[in-house]
Amino acid sequence: MPAISPLRASSDSLSAREAVRIALRAQGLRGPRLPGGPGALISHLRGIQLDTISVLARSHELVAYARLGGVARKKIEGAYWGPRSDTFEYWSHAACVLPLELWPAYAAARRARDARGFRWHQLADRHRSCREVADKLRDQGPLSARELGGAKRGGTWWDWSEVKIAAEWLLDVGTVVCRERRGFERVYDLAERAVPARLRELELDDETCARVLVESAGRALGVATAADLAAYHGLHTRVVRSALLTTSLQPVRVEGWRDQAYLSEHAEEGLAPGLRGRTVMLSPFDSLLWDRARLERMFQITYRLEAYVPAPKRIVGCFAMPVLAKESLVALVDPKRVGTTLHARHVLIHDHRAVGHIASAIREAAAWVGCPDVILERVSPPALGDALRAALRS
Repeated sequence: MPAISPLRASSDSLSAREAVRIALRAQGLRGPRLPGGPGALISHLRGIQLDTISVLARSHELVAYARLGGVARKKIEGAYWGPRSDTFEYWSHAACVLPLELWPAYAAARRARDARGFRWHQLADRHRSCREVADKLRDQGPLSARELGGAKRGGTWWDWSEVKIAAEWLLDVGTVVCRERRGFERVYDLAERAVPARLRELELDDETCARVLVESAGRALGVATAADLAAYHGLHTRVVRSALLTTSLQPVRVEGWRDQAYLSEHAEEGLAPGLRGRTVMLSPFDSLLWDRARLERMFQITYRLEAYVPAPKRIVGCFAMPVLAKESLVALVDPKRVGTTLHARHVLIHDHRAVGHIASAIREAAAWVGCPDVILERVSPPALGDALRAALRS
């Protein structure tokens, strides 16, 4: 370990509170707003999860809002997928938009997918379908699945067309890449054309891929266990454990954590005096929340997205958004936009002392999406309803 830091008492241990502060700083949720706007945010977080659900806004927009404030949504889209963006989409923690510099590090994942074959879809003639998609992209340039011939057969959500299945398979194995979206549709292009040669021709072996991704996850998390690091970029824990000795991450013990933790380089800057945390509503797909076990360990909160839970069995609501107040997760808010009114259909308060923070987070989110009016429908516990309504009016 390096010499004892002036920011804390021990060079080989952290208090639980110090770990939270380091993690929040690493995630861009503590200290000054990150410079460089939404484009730089992707590089800082090492990936932003994508999802089709849109309540207040799409998840990738909410992630930027939480860290950068009321940034224009068109600016976010341009930074993620515009002509000057340095990003690509791939399977990481989930479907994510990633910094383009990580393209070589996913070579192991692409090779593994190629060896396994299709994930769940099958094609009648795999080679013919893939060849036709590649030929069309080569001749016509970047195309969406609809432009290639249609994304769906007409059935359920996953009832993909032959060309959609082929395009996704080619993306899985690296023949094509998505670096653009149009109307939130993926646009496919040949990797040989869309990925710079300096990255495309950098052939990393599996061990080097693992090392780069573990370093990347460590940088985004600040302090993390091997399981935390594995979850961030979709690696197996055994792969992470094997790679750790080759990284710059340093072992450290965290108060209350059962497993060995690892501290990233410069992470202790999150303990500098004077840094302030955000008070903001977070997307359920925010990278701070990806790993539910880590979330419970750090914030003592059990959280479950209920969008896919039958309505009668939901406890909080369909798209409950956690409220971060400085260093704590203090509430869950289930929002819905109706015209220019934000309905807080259910607010579940974990900390009664944070009512003012919760009201502030709701008001600011409502203003960002163009909702000057807020209606509070239900509060748990009900005894805090009047206080929250008063705070919203103030």
